[in-house]
Amino acid sequence: MSSDSLYAAREPVFPRRVSGRFRSLKWIIMAVTLGIYYIVPWLRWDRGPALPDQAVLVDLANRRFFFFFIEIWPHEFYFIAGLLIMAGLGLFLFTAALGRVWCGYACPQTVWTDLFILVERWIEGDRNARLKLHRQKKWDLRKLRLRVTKIFAWILIALATGGAWVFYFADAPNLLRDLVTGQAHLIAYSTVGILTATTFFFGGFAREQICIYACPWPRIQAAMMDEDTLTVGYREWRGEPRGKLQKEVDPNAPPQGDCINCMACVNVCPTGIDIRDGQQMECITCALCIDACDDMMEKIGKPRGLIDYLALSDEPLERAGTPPRPIWKHVFRLRTMVYTGLWSLVGVLLIVALLMRSDIDVTVAPVRNPTFVTLSDGSIRNTYELRMRNKHGEERRFEIGIESSEALSLSIEGSEDMSVTVDPDSMRLQRVYVVAPKTSQAAQGALSDLTFWIEDSISNERAHKDTVFHGKGNGQ
Repeated sequence: MSSDSLYAAREPVFPRRVSGRFRSLKWIIMAVTLGIYYIVPWLRWDRGPALPDQAVLVDLANRRFFFFFIEIWPHEFYFIAGLLIMAGLGLFLFTAALGRVWCGYACPQTVWTDLFILVERWIEGDRNARLKLHRQKKWDLRKLRLRVTKIFAWILIALATGGAWVFYFADAPNLLRDLVTGQAHLIAYSTVGILTATTFFFGGFAREQICIYACPWPRIQAAMMDEDTLTVGYREWRGEPRGKLQKEVDPNAPPQGDCINCMACVNVCPTGIDIRDGQQMECITCALCIDACDDMMEKIGKPRGLIDYLALSDEPLERAGTPPRPIWKHVFRLRTMVYTGLWSLVGVLLIVALLMRSDIDVTVAPVRNPTFVTLSDGSIRNTYELRMRNKHGEERRFEIGIESSEALSLSIEGSEDMSVTVDPDSMRLQRVYVVAPKTSQAAQGALSDLTFWIEDSISNERAHKDTVFHGKGNGQ
């Protein structure tokens, strides 16, 4: 029986350093996204004495989400759902227009992998130096020093990443003090530890394996793309047949394409593929191969664009020597316009909902055990629990009332008048009682329509909630 393994050992990918417009764009996006991630928890926003002053805060303890001047309560989760829908539609839009451009520039895996590779290059050198160090079997003092330094730097980055994440869920300065002094909750330390470990492993060792095997998007991106999608490709009709650069052209030699098989496009690829083999699932459309190829074309005196953003629909035109269609015609077409319209519609609806939402709110829950009570005089009483929300930064007094076509009376537990005070930016649970006279239709019947309302005594803003009154007709 053969002992040969069916699996080949993974050969790490060591991308070569490259410069160019797309590499510069990736540096800018990396700096901006990492800056936002690390800095935002430390931004302050004055909401008043009763509210946290952290600009962006997911307050799980009080079940609240703060984003600068916006405050989202648990019952307003539809705002979060709307943002997720917009994110999905945005991903569909960018993929339909420019392929896996999200993966190549702004995906967290790509951003942190770029940062880890940058640190690795600073410490161990460029591609050839890293390859030589990797293949060196003997662990001498130099190799040990470089590896320990690199891993230590990676751990610091990973620790900062995990630490920054937990700052979004508690007041950042206080949590940092508690983390350093050992007074933070175990959940905080556990979260930091897990995110540090995953960031260290994904950015330092897994890298392209996450994009190829773990991420589902490469397997479904084809559904979002068509022949008009602009994506990184190789102009095979111009580059083939390949051959070495010839200083003197032999008139009797067969014609040769522009590609000199320098492997520059392969050596800079973060996933280790050869773009000249055509579109591949592993390609994240980072466009570094474009920068590498353009640089080589300039050095040998050939036109740039052998590798470029291309659309399949332009291939017949270019083969025939006709210029491709303008980029805007590829980007602004029916499919992308539909995605843009849907994305804009969801965004407008969210803005309208945000502007129209009330600063007070009420929900009503009938107490079911029992559904109703028969009082000594024969009248029927129902009990309800009102959850009144005051979203203002100061306490407000709410007047409570009911509306019904039946003769019903209202009383409030613990209050002699028909009003209660609700603390600033908080919710108050209040039990109330509704009574129907013995001979009334509401008492003798099964269900009667009933509306509770609350009114802010300062702004006169009113909120209401419909419910029902249960009479003896329910069978109890």
